[in-house]
Amino acid sequence: MKRFIPFRKSPPVVSVVRLNGMIASGGRGLNDAGAAAMIEKAFAKGKPKAVALVINSPGGSPAQSSLIAARIRRLADEKEIPVFAFVEDVAASGGYWLASAADEIFVDATSVVGSIGVISAGFGMSELIARYGIERRVYTAGTSKSMNDPFKPENPEDVARLNVILEQLHETFKQQIRSRRANKLGERDLFTGEIWVGQGAVDVGLADGVGHLVPILKERFGKKVKFRVYGQRKSLLSRIGASAVGGLAHQIEERAQFARFGL
Repeated sequence: MKRFIPFRKSPPVVSVVRLNGMIASGGRGLNDAGAAAMIEKAFAKGKPKAVALVINSPGGSPAQSSLIAARIRRLADEKEIPVFAFVEDVAASGGYWLASAADEIFVDATSVVGSIGVISAGFGMSELIARYGIERRVYTAGTSKSMNDPFKPENPEDVARLNVILEQLHETFKQQIRSRRANKLGERDLFTGEIWVGQGAVDVGLADGVGHLVPILKERFGKKVKFRVYGQRKSLLSRIGASAVGGLAHQIEERAQFARFGL
């Protein structure tokens, strides 16, 4: 039986939030709707001294990356709680957008970081369907309603419109990193989509040090610090495999995203 000791000081608590996988809207990816509850709880429960983000993501949706990062910053500012990010295999593209929500970013010596850019990829199959005598029929009200149709020859005007959208998204991404990393960034252009590994990310200002969650936070908050871990909850369908086909497609796409960084 434990004895109650009045006025005994409780050990400090750090909330640990795991943000893993490809960032995408919908039930299977990492997104704001799915992560909101655990992030809110991490900042509210047990009066944490800090929130630590453990990130392993190759990126994905710019909108979902922005929404998650904005939620983290709003709660951090409201509750005056510092946020630390710890990168595992990769925090690239949208994954780095998430990391930028932290006050300090730490990487492993082998972590892949960066890829601050925007990409749009697809296929063109107009010649394929023509070869088999297939006729594409699309009817629109509005000249720009059908853009970059993969079953029609590439239209230079559509490509120009898409490039404008990509540039706008890229500029928003760059503003996020500039505002969050402020004077920490080096002089070279870090927004080309290039990636860095471990200490290389520290050298250019995208990370603050090479280090791991437990030793870093014990150094900051004492050896008795307690860690409360929060992870994404999977739906019942995901747990029992009822959506196997869609789940397999997501796994293939996610695997391809990680493979872009040699992982």
